[in-house]
Amino acid sequence: MAPSPFTRLLPFLWAVLHLTGAQQTFSSSSQLDISACPITFYGKTYRQFYVNFTSESFVVCFGGFYSPGGPHDCLLVTPPDSQRASLEVNRRIPLMEMILHRNLPSIQSRMDCFAGFSLQHGGQSTSLALVSFGRLSALYLYTTAAGTVAVDVHLSGTRVRTVTVTNTPGDKQIRGYLDTSGCFYSGVIYSPGSQVNSPETCLFLNCSEDLGLQVSACGPLERCQGNGSCIEAPPETPMPRRTCTVVGPAVLDVHGQMRLVEDRCSYALLSAPDLQIVATFQERRRKDVGFLDGVILQLGRSDVHVSLDPGGRIRLNNLTMVLDGSAQRVYGVEVSKNRTGVTVQVSRSNLTASVFFNGDSVQLHLEGPAVPSLGGLCGNSSGTLGGVRPPEFSSTGCETRYSDAVDTSINCTLMAERCNVLKGAPFSSCDTDPEPYITACRDVLCKYGDVDGLRCQFLEVYARACSLSSGAALEGLRSRAECSPPVGLCQDRTCGPNEFCSETGPDGQPRCLCRALFASEYLERNTLGGSTVCRQNSASLSLVGCLLEDKGIDYTQLHLNDPACRGQMNEQTRMVTFSFNSSSCGTEVLTNSSHVIFKNTIRGQNVSSDVTRYTQFHMDSSCAQTQPDVQTVAFSVRGSTVVQLATSGSWNYTLTLEAFTDAGLSQAVQSSTELQLNQRIWVELRTHGLEESTVVMVMDSCWATDNGTSRYELIHNGCANPADRTVQVERNGQTASSVFSFKMFSFSESSGDVDLTCRLKLCFRREESCSPECSRSPTRRSARSNHRGAAASILDP
Repeated sequence: MAPSPFTRLLPFLWAVLHLTGAQQTFSSSSQLDISACPITFYGKTYRQFYVNFTSESFVVCFGGFYSPGGPHDCLLVTPPDSQRASLEVNRRIPLMEMILHRNLPSIQSRMDCFAGFSLQHGGQSTSLALVSFGRLSALYLYTTAAGTVAVDVHLSGTRVRTVTVTNTPGDKQIRGYLDTSGCFYSGVIYSPGSQVNSPETCLFLNCSEDLGLQVSACGPLERCQGNGSCIEAPPETPMPRRTCTVVGPAVLDVHGQMRLVEDRCSYALLSAPDLQIVATFQERRRKDVGFLDGVILQLGRSDVHVSLDPGGRIRLNNLTMVLDGSAQRVYGVEVSKNRTGVTVQVSRSNLTASVFFNGDSVQLHLEGPAVPSLGGLCGNSSGTLGGVRPPEFSSTGCETRYSDAVDTSINCTLMAERCNVLKGAPFSSCDTDPEPYITACRDVLCKYGDVDGLRCQFLEVYARACSLSSGAALEGLRSRAECSPPVGLCQDRTCGPNEFCSETGPDGQPRCLCRALFASEYLERNTLGGSTVCRQNSASLSLVGCLLEDKGIDYTQLHLNDPACRGQMNEQTRMVTFSFNSSSCGTEVLTNSSHVIFKNTIRGQNVSSDVTRYTQFHMDSSCAQTQPDVQTVAFSVRGSTVVQLATSGSWNYTLTLEAFTDAGLSQAVQSSTELQLNQRIWVELRTHGLEESTVVMVMDSCWATDNGTSRYELIHNGCANPADRTVQVERNGQTASSVFSFKMFSFSESSGDVDLTCRLKLCFRREESCSPECSRSPTRRSARSNHRGAAASILDP
């Protein structure tokens, strides 16, 4: 599709923008004047921008500088190449007005002006404009940078919208648009002209295009009577607020008690009317430690559930949800996702629960009258596990406990010291008791080790608990604890059912490692995969992807004897399969008197010497198949085609034997065909169901009989009867079929039809030929004249 005139003029348009207005350049937190072009942003008019750079975003705020979760309306932009940008305030440009009218049908009024920021992403220009249309406004994002540039819209500290522009070599989006008109109230965006008249909640709202937001509602000390009137509310006792945390195998309930899960079952963390929150556990590196693996919210009826899976995947009744950057509501539950994890908000009549899950830990922030009497491990972790194990979410035998060898390399004293940092600054400013977190951290790390970012997970959940309980922001905790920012590195990384995601790859990237129980069956046999699967004339060997990854082996660099034959990864099972047959991929074929052996080797390419040694030690693959039996097939020359199913061990194929009156094998002999003595007949034996590139058929012997005792040899040891020059072998041991011809005869002592019987065998293609070596004596007379019961036509041509 040819680009539109608008697309072709956009680079010129942005060049014009950079020339028309007064430029304000900044490289640090700045307060910028836009009084020449006031912007009405979701119903509020602003005359100043507050801009600053953080490690995660370039931020533009209205009403004050940015603070996470703060009260201001802000735009958070993908961090630019450098902490330097500029702002220009510009008058109306008709071409830009036309572009926005075309892409935002909800805005058709006249453009007044706009304020545009200029940045650099990936060495390319990015422009972000806030455009005024009087009481309406729009956000316009333009970039040619490769990859994705995003703008998150935060209103009153909550992200409500996201605008993204993604450019790939095959698809350049370049532009993004958002209507920022309307009003925002109590977490909801209302379009211009919207009205709410709700006597039940005493909310009367008007989002006027001219006057902005007009709201009438009960005050903070009032209560709605349900008829549109408010009365003074009686003093309320503070609602109980509690936090329940699960990190790895450790469950910390709302009372600060700790429980370690040692199996692979699912357990209810919270049980309340119309709501059950279940944590699923699976082993990771050790068989005797169960790790948090997922969270399930069961809502009301048992057939409605929201599943939070590793990798940040969210499923509603097993259907994957796709979030566009803003929160979604399903069955009264609000679901949102960012770079750190997934958050689910759910409210019931006497309980509000906020669930945050990042793949390694889950934290429940609970509030309401029902908190003190909650069921599940969060209410009381010291009860029996069987009573909180939902059978519909737990597999049979999941409660079996396994033992594992003690890891003597773990220094428990050092682990305790690392966990004890929760007692010092900056954690000392938190009013949440650190002892349960320290105990859980010490017990788990002493058994499991400080791997997979586990220690930092304990620090993060404690910091989050402090923030939830008192709003305390623990500055500098990550640098003191030597932990990276809480970004879910394993988000959007899908591992197999027998794998878990680890954030400790040698290149700093997440990788999929094997779960201990799954890996144990291979490690006990000192192998990287299963046994060779043998078929009729082919074989395959599957290697375990996560075992290869753990050894640092890139499966794409492995191949069979033929470098062109490489393994294929099954994305569901994460198994890497190498397949070959007896004539492909450099397979060696060996035979003896009883077996045919296919042999191949998986080899490394561009890998270290250590990996090469390990690969060669484990990657030989061979199949020994029983030699197929010699088959015998018989038919009458005047009869129809004979079809016979041959079965010998793992060999299954079909044999056909058919006679023809022409050398082209196109005129088959039928029961009604008139055959003359001395007429030449061609006979074809053919196999079906065998791979001709691997196996050929060899005709060993054929003879004629008269349904009695008379027998006449036509083919012997794969060659024509040397005593009979009328017999000719046309093809034998070269393909899936063998052909010979002879002149028709009859037995002198019988008036019946001539019957043929043939014996054949299979030959595997190798360097040597499968065709029999035949020679005739030049002075040999016909054997038919001497044969007992000789044929009536015995003369040579």
